[in-house]
Amino acid sequence: MSKPSSRSQSKQSRAPVDNRLDHIPLLNILSGKERERIFRELTESRYGKDEFIFREGDPAEYFHIVKEGTVKCITSSLGGKECALKMLLPGDLFCCDAAVFDDACHPGTAQPMGDVSIIRLKKKTYFDLLRRNPEAAIEVIKYLGNRLREAQERAKMFALGGAEQRLAALLVDLAARSGVQEPHGVRLLVRITREDMANMVGTSTETVIRIMSRFKRNQLVAGTANRLVVRNLSGLKSMASS
Repeated sequence: MSKPSSRSQSKQSRAPVDNRLDHIPLLNILSGKERERIFRELTESRYGKDEFIFREGDPAEYFHIVKEGTVKCITSSLGGKECALKMLLPGDLFCCDAAVFDDACHPGTAQPMGDVSIIRLKKKTYFDLLRRNPEAAIEVIKYLGNRLREAQERAKMFALGGAEQRLAALLVDLAARSGVQEPHGVRLLVRITREDMANMVGTSTETVIRIMSRFKRNQLVAGTANRLVVRNLSGLKSMASS
């Protein structure tokens, strides 16, 4: 059975030039003239939760940037078990490493975790931009270097850490990337289910439920998936690094 197109259900348009793009790496360091030039090449697509931005094995023809919403990149085993490779928030580039190589395919599936807006830039346009702008090229190298470091830390955590340690590290990361300080702690702006957590830390949903219940009893976290609050960030950091 052939795979359904990952882009057939999305709504595509030219990406508008507005200040919501200012926080995006690669775009925020360009001159005004260069920004206008590159914006004409960007397209914006919107997806819902049950759609796919691309699937594992699809040709890597574009660089993707999250403009609004949250995206998870997942891969599946031969038995159908899913593993979340990473969670992407507004401003994040994704699958840029795959798009660097000719005839490369996406190593995972990109799926919205709600309504999202995705910006695309063709591979050729991207490389032309880097040739004209050495500073942009350096910025991208730094970005990819940070991504590599994060992947190495994640691999180390999976190899050496237990499920509780991995879940604490995930919550610390989400608090840093999508947290808002409130009187009773750091509220996560991203909605993440127990199943999502399980996929991201490589354990079962039941195990995550037990650990989160323990975290709540110990007043490390509070709330639900719709409004999860990290109450003791230092405690989670200590647990993640132990």
